[in-house]
Amino acid sequence: SAIFGSATTLTSTGAVNSFHDSYTSLGGLMTLFNMQLGEIAPGGTGSGLYGMLILAVITVFVAGLMVGRTPEYLGKKITPREIKLAAAYFLVTPLIVLTGTAIAMAGPDQRASMLNTGPHGLSEVLYAFTSAANNNGSAFAGISVNTTWYNTALGLAMVLGRFLPIILVLALAGSLAKQGSTPESVGTLPTHRPQFVGMVVGVTVILVALTFLPVLALGPLAEGIH
Repeated sequence: SAIFGSATTLTSTGAVNSFHDSYTSLGGLMTLFNMQLGEIAPGGTGSGLYGMLILAVITVFVAGLMVGRTPEYLGKKITPREIKLAAAYFLVTPLIVLTGTAIAMAGPDQRASMLNTGPHGLSEVLYAFTSAANNNGSAFAGISVNTTWYNTALGLAMVLGRFLPIILVLALAGSLAKQGSTPESVGTLPTHRPQFVGMVVGVTVILVALTFLPVLALGPLAEGIH
């Protein structure tokens, strides 16, 4: 069940063969973190690919800042417009997830749908919005979301979580397509070596951790400590 749970949350499968609500706090944390990565390991069909390309663009930009090299990727210069679009893509889904979770936790009627209180109850609500916004669809269980408010809120999370990133990716693709091809130079960062792969992994984990660590600390991590 643990392997199946990891596989279904790392991709956009959404199938479950056990209630993730019954996992240990660390087990629930991993299912949440897997989805919060953005379906890039290995990722859902289509969305996982462009999610990885966005992170590659951000990595090239960060690496260029650190070593003073020209931020280029696949023969295209990464200008302020491209990095703004990439940053907006990365921020839009966490904004949907965290805003929806915060509103749900603030309302007494919404909290009444939780079958557990405390950190585990927060994990249930966080999982619902994470699954909806990240194109997964699996359920944590332990929360009654068949209410008017949750049906509406999770429906909006699904729509915004799917189409806003697509719009931003298309805008980024259009911006890069307008550019001419830039020949490689001494200052171009090689993107075909293991070093760059490691940098992409590091940037991905750091960005996701910085974004979601506070709410994960209040949810599954606090439950594990308690």
